[in-house]
Amino acid sequence: MTQATQQEIYLAKRPTGLPTMEDFNFVERPIPTLNNKEVLIRTLYVSVDPYMRGRMQDTKSYIPPFKLDEVIVGGVVGEVSKSNSDAFQPGDVVVGNLNWAEYTAAMEKDIRKIDPSIAPITTHLGILGMPGLTAYFGLLDIGKPQKGETVVVSGAAGAVGSIVGQIAKMKGAKVVGIAGSDEKVDYLKSELGFDEAVNYKNDSFQQDLENAASDGVDIYFDNVGGEVTDVVFRLLNKHARIPLCGAISSYNKEGQDVGPRLQSAMIKTSALMKGFTVGDYSADFGTAAADLGKWLAEGKLKYNETIVEGFENIPNAFLGLFEGTNLGKQLVKVADPEITKL
Repeated sequence: MTQATQQEIYLAKRPTGLPTMEDFNFVERPIPTLNNKEVLIRTLYVSVDPYMRGRMQDTKSYIPPFKLDEVIVGGVVGEVSKSNSDAFQPGDVVVGNLNWAEYTAAMEKDIRKIDPSIAPITTHLGILGMPGLTAYFGLLDIGKPQKGETVVVSGAAGAVGSIVGQIAKMKGAKVVGIAGSDEKVDYLKSELGFDEAVNYKNDSFQQDLENAASDGVDIYFDNVGGEVTDVVFRLLNKHARIPLCGAISSYNKEGQDVGPRLQSAMIKTSALMKGFTVGDYSADFGTAAADLGKWLAEGKLKYNETIVEGFENIPNAFLGLFEGTNLGKQLVKVADPEITKL
């Protein structure tokens, strides 16, 4: 009997500059067989995230690089098709860091069951998943917003930034978002309740930001880096805090990124800038997830998702992150559940 096959996506070569479709390779492989305590998961949704660009480089970082000619791994929500584990049954919906593949065999310890009746399953890749946790810890632990302070968020219409701004509003801060289109600016103000929002692509960006943050910047949640951050740093208040979450503006640059030196601005303002990754807070994930879930249920948090359909479109969705095509969390829908009744 011929063994059933499925598609997987491999890293074909390490990108130079902006990745292209040539950096990915679609490979047909047998559907995995299971060992003891393993679960066969049928992929339903795949998350594509900016941090994955760094893993395509063979450089030292907080997480190992992807290997050439091996399957790429990322956030996935899937449905259990078969199980050699007492902890999971066919039809269970799970989330984990799994293969860019139509099917993945995973150890029971590497996946977590989710309840589709509490919130849409996609939220576990967004507002209730890594982006939500990143926003929560970066803002509350490093930023420590106080009532009446001004919080500026770059990449504000993305999966992390949009949540940062809403939590900051809950804490009584004035929130200013920076985004890359007038549509996103309107979304931040009219849908998410940001006090102000500005388009960094406008020639008047610097003046627009000065007007929006007229009392200066107490907290800058940085998802972008580059020239946007250069402008924000001119507006820092005394004892400003800068949670450094990402620098997407430089992820595809060849060679070293350059720009104004930050030391003088930080000395003059006694500012604190701290880089972090969500894994730094793994011991407190349960508390954060409970808070995010509560706020979502109470209607205090809103979210948006940009969903592309089709396994074959995963690389294109990933590339779109660097063009700013997504509003909120970027996901790829691979399949509908076969067993689970959602």
